[in-house]
Amino acid sequence: IERSIKSQLQLIDDLLDVSRIITGKLELKIRATNVTKVLQSAIEMIQPAAAAKNVHVKTQLAESPANVAADPDRLQQVFSNLLSNAIKFTPPGGTISAALIYEEQWIRITIQDSGEGIDSEFLPHVFDRFRQADSSTTRVHGGLGLGLAIVRYLTQLHGGYVEAHSEGKGKGAAFVVILPR
Repeated sequence: IERSIKSQLQLIDDLLDVSRIITGKLELKIRATNVTKVLQSAIEMIQPAAAAKNVHVKTQLAESPANVAADPDRLQQVFSNLLSNAIKFTPPGGTISAALIYEEQWIRITIQDSGEGIDSEFLPHVFDRFRQADSSTTRVHGGLGLGLAIVRYLTQLHGGYVEAHSEGKGKGAAFVVILPR
């Protein structure tokens, strides 16, 4: 029951966020933010789900040289969506890695998994709203196909961009978030 309630709440939150995005009413609350700590917090949040599925989470997080102007809650939402997807599409015993590096002008966050991967024909559409690689009524994974669209929009609101990479089905996937310093 608790898991179903959490799932329903997430769907409602995603629908409300998409509504705010479409109407232009989603606003960021920008303040001095340590991106490393935000990513660490997102990782801690998904740890129980990863442990329950026997998915190992590896991290390589650079210490923040300085705070950046960002909305920490929305960045955590970006990271949590990517990490949750990685858990959802990684089989038991698989691995997820989260890496964060600070470059001269950019912050690069990579979430990579050893999961199902993404078919090359679907890859260009992975960030589209309501798009799912498996849209059949018998699909294994739930959701509405909104999480990655929200990730893209929130990343763009922060002046950054996000990329998806996969060598195909069964070969895992990597999502790279690039944010300005």
